[in-house]
Amino acid sequence: MVRDYIEVLKPRESGLLTFIGICSAIIAGGGNLSLSTLLFVGFAILVASAGANGLTNYLDRDVDAKLNRTRHRALPSRRIYPPEKVLPLTIGLVIIGLVLAWLLHPYAFIADLVGTAAAGIGRKKVTCVFPQGALAGCAPVLMGWFAVKPALDWEIGLLCLLIAVWLPLHVWSVMISYRDDYINAGLKFFPMSVAAKDAIRIMSGFCVVLYAVSIALYFTGGFTWFYLILANLLGVVMVYASLRLLISGASRDAWRLYKLSAFPYLGLIFLTMCLDIWLF
Repeated sequence: MVRDYIEVLKPRESGLLTFIGICSAIIAGGGNLSLSTLLFVGFAILVASAGANGLTNYLDRDVDAKLNRTRHRALPSRRIYPPEKVLPLTIGLVIIGLVLAWLLHPYAFIADLVGTAAAGIGRKKVTCVFPQGALAGCAPVLMGWFAVKPALDWEIGLLCLLIAVWLPLHVWSVMISYRDDYINAGLKFFPMSVAAKDAIRIMSGFCVVLYAVSIALYFTGGFTWFYLILANLLGVVMVYASLRLLISGASRDAWRLYKLSAFPYLGLIFLTMCLDIWLF
């Protein structure tokens, strides 16, 4: 039973969002942050992310029940029933997350509020990525950044752009991998609304832009050769995976791109920035 409630909070996704949020705080502070600050920032982002993910899981339960890929989740499979039983937990986490975000900084509170609202409004209407997904995905990065450096500059702008460009690759690749499943469930938004090969071409373009943004961060963030080399390696791997999908059009290659885009890419690119700051 407890495991089911934890599953609703999407621990892996929440963990990744927390990780990149902590990395953003480290980047904003130039690596000069106390352990207590990092722990508080990480806890605030984890609570906020878990609450938002739990909320989206609740809102998407009917759609998830139609998909073979997701129908075994706790809510659509009725391991938790009625589904409203998760609301005290998810709403409580959302509220606690907002309080903790306010304690970080009022700007962090705004980022969390906008991100949570975006995650819960307009679910899967057009692309399920823009604008709501991008706003929600950038919230942890902005929370971590504003907790340490409550100001906007080119570096945080590019970090958010990195998330906004990465998100379509991550989300659309799994939808292309399970394209028939989504169409049979009656979901007709992009990328199901166009031919698979056309959607893959657009994704390949996003991959090239993602590579370019990661390199632009080298110039704006003051990173060293260490980041530049690893950013190029990670970018080349992503472009290769995207081109492989473009050539084959196979669902297995779309799934590989989906898996590659999560921690192997997003987690490592943020980790590389932190290591560059600490080591050089």
